[in-house]
Amino acid sequence: MWRQAGQLMLNLPIGIAGFVFAVALLSIGLALSVTVVGLPLLAAGLAGCRALGGVARRRARSVHGSGVSEPPPVRRTRPGATGYAIAHLTDALSWRSALYCVLLLPWGVLSFALTLVCVIVGWPALPWVIRFESAVDRMLVEILLFPGALSERVRELEDDRGTVVDTAAADLRRIERDLHDGAQARLVALAMDLGMAKERLRETETPEDVQAAARMVDNAHGEVKLALQELRDLARGIHPAVLTDRGLDAALSSVAARCTVPGGVKVHVELKDGNGAVERPDSAVEGIAYFTVSELLTNISKHSGAKSATVDVWRAGEQLMLLVQDDGKGGAAPYPGSGLGGLAERIRAVDGVFLVESPHGGPTTVTVELPWRTRAARR
Repeated sequence: MWRQAGQLMLNLPIGIAGFVFAVALLSIGLALSVTVVGLPLLAAGLAGCRALGGVARRRARSVHGSGVSEPPPVRRTRPGATGYAIAHLTDALSWRSALYCVLLLPWGVLSFALTLVCVIVGWPALPWVIRFESAVDRMLVEILLFPGALSERVRELEDDRGTVVDTAAADLRRIERDLHDGAQARLVALAMDLGMAKERLRETETPEDVQAAARMVDNAHGEVKLALQELRDLARGIHPAVLTDRGLDAALSSVAARCTVPGGVKVHVELKDGNGAVERPDSAVEGIAYFTVSELLTNISKHSGAKSATVDVWRAGEQLMLLVQDDGKGGAAPYPGSGLGGLAERIRAVDGVFLVESPHGGPTTVTVELPWRTRAARR
């Protein structure tokens, strides 16, 4: 209580300093805004008010128990002084910080007077007065000095959009690389073998020439089989037909059957709604769930040293839950740039949750929560 009382009394000197700074720089900057000097000066004043807002947020967290966090720094769209000025002039939090600096003076006078009077003559009511003033102080900080929910949501959606675009570009590059290095190279070799066989048959004079041409055709036939297999694997990697036709249960069972874990992978899928009817989620969510489990099982096969693994998929209200466990050596974490880090970014891009629990020595548990978004609701 006494710490809060001291901070409330500090509102007066801090409010005087903030009021003088904000009013002086902003008024001069606005007055000179028709000149070249005015806008940079105004931007500098807003930047200073934003810094004073940071001090107020730290005070609110340490003394008043506020849960307000630090906002992201101002984003510059252009380099240099012009970008600095435009970024601060168009930042809503900087203007709200300036408003806070102006309002802190009258509130500082009131809180200083009330606290001082209660300390001297009204000490029986001091705890209630301090609690009320602390609530008002915290409310001012949380309303004016913290980005609103809409601003935070816009920023999250911008980040998610960037993640989705980067992921799509990476997938396109992977498909292009697989086609160029795999199927395309084999088809080129096939065309060359068939051309050589055609020339050999055209110039056939001995049985040895016929046998050589037959061997070339056999090699070409083998190349065709390999090219078809690579194209089939590539098509399965883009979007497997079994997922579209039969849903997650059959698709994940197919992935588990191809996993090289010695003890095998047990798959349990339960996608019933509240009435007990089996329902499928939105196709995009279904695809993300499939590729997430597929990537996790691939990581288990390559890196975990596990003897067995389990995959559980179920519906919990309006969420699709995935739980992938293995008895490997553990130590997995979604570091930035790693495979698990990429999965976490993809999950967060659709408002999902990605949690990894993997102590050294194992076991490893990966929990994924995705929005359900039923196909019927989308239609």
